[in-house]
Amino acid sequence: MNNNTTKENQSIKSWAKDDRPREKLLLKGKDSLSNSELLAILLRSGSRDESALSLAKRILESCNNNLFELSKIGMDHFKKFKGVGKVKAITILAALEIGKRRQQSEALLRPTIQGSRDAYEMVKYNLEELQHEESWAMFLNRRNAILGIEKMSAGGISGTIMDMRMIYKRAIEHQASGIILVHNHPSGNLKPSSADMDITSKAKSAGTALDIQLLDHLIISEHGYYSFADEGVL
Repeated sequence: MNNNTTKENQSIKSWAKDDRPREKLLLKGKDSLSNSELLAILLRSGSRDESALSLAKRILESCNNNLFELSKIGMDHFKKFKGVGKVKAITILAALEIGKRRQQSEALLRPTIQGSRDAYEMVKYNLEELQHEESWAMFLNRRNAILGIEKMSAGGISGTIMDMRMIYKRAIEHQASGIILVHNHPSGNLKPSSADMDITSKAKSAGTALDIQLLDHLIISEHGYYSFADEGVL
């Protein structure tokens, strides 16, 4: 074998077991695989000069390593790559279509937020009886369907920190179009403090810069909730 031959050009069968995509999936689980490794499993093989993984990486690079862009290309694009024939192209297209339909099915199951009451009902059981403050964030798409609800911080009796960098980082990762901030007041007092007003203003400004709308900020206690949006102070 030529000393200049790289591992990626070698047959995957010659690799260590935990480096081979199929074996790696079995040993470490599907979440451990990169996009190129998953695509290599679909390809099954490369060509005489290139492994399936190397081929998968080149295909992804042609789409800027973006799976959404990959899902939009057709049969002819795949067949431009040496080692990809009709059967492999059909396999990839079918897998991408399954992924697309799975997303559509999930979207139909996601609850939507029509107003502050809906948001309150989704999170009240997490917050209304706590004896310390916590901050949560709800991430929504353009239809106001929930993409995720996450606890962002926990503090003491009188306060907790809302880190805007972390909140909007998660919003970007969820590909959210809007967020709703939520925190509780263990005291039962639903009146927003000056710190609550300040953090709401900062959150709104940060969202405007990132084109992610702050839809509401709720304060929750055992007595109910306060909505910045409903009160017209957002």
